[in-house]
Amino acid sequence: MKTAIITGANKGIGFGIAKHLGLSGWQIVIGARDEARAEAAISSLTSLGIKVLGWVNVELSDQANLAQAAKEISEKYPTLSLLVNNAGIPGDMSVDGLHTQMQDIRQTIDVNFTGTFYFTQQMMPLLTKNHGRIVNITVPSDISPYWHPLAYVASKAAQNAMMGVLAMEFQQNNTPLEIFSVHPGPTTTDLNGNMALPGFHDIDTVGCKLAALINDGQNHQGEFIELYPIVRED
Repeated sequence: MKTAIITGANKGIGFGIAKHLGLSGWQIVIGARDEARAEAAISSLTSLGIKVLGWVNVELSDQANLAQAAKEISEKYPTLSLLVNNAGIPGDMSVDGLHTQMQDIRQTIDVNFTGTFYFTQQMMPLLTKNHGRIVNITVPSDISPYWHPLAYVASKAAQNAMMGVLAMEFQQNNTPLEIFSVHPGPTTTDLNGNMALPGFHDIDTVGCKLAALINDGQNHQGEFIELYPIVRED
């Protein structure tokens, strides 16, 4: 059976991805910060017949923790071949760009970009050995007129650049790794205060479609894929 780790899989989109990958035959490792929430997610997933191998503490703001997490994963789950970088923080979405605090910019970029890159970097030896894949859950770098919290969008734009650079280098160096990014589209989660406006989807819908994308047998190296593009009004 194929094995995947999904960061932030204890809730929201990460849980939806873990659920539908698991239902399609993957063995799941939960990446989470909180033991109680991780165990609750494991209980929910196993009740559906999904094989969950366990959980690993992943704290994206702590590089020592990330190095230890990657070491633990390599030792416990040596056949793991898929990393889904889903975990992140929203930053302060209540303010406009001009009034965004520098502390918020630094913290959001530190978690969503720096932490994600460092964890990916630490996981690369295992993923390379297993000819693996890296999938980043993100948003477009293009600025939407409808939703554009500065700290969050900036952190994800940096993450998108990371994906593009690594994809190019994997191809140039014949590295047996694939990396691509997925924008789920508007999704009701606690990250956006469980917003449920017209055009929003639930985590089951997004998780199912994303699992199907991962399982489609195609190479998506360097691609930015929108599951549900934002419809722009004239």
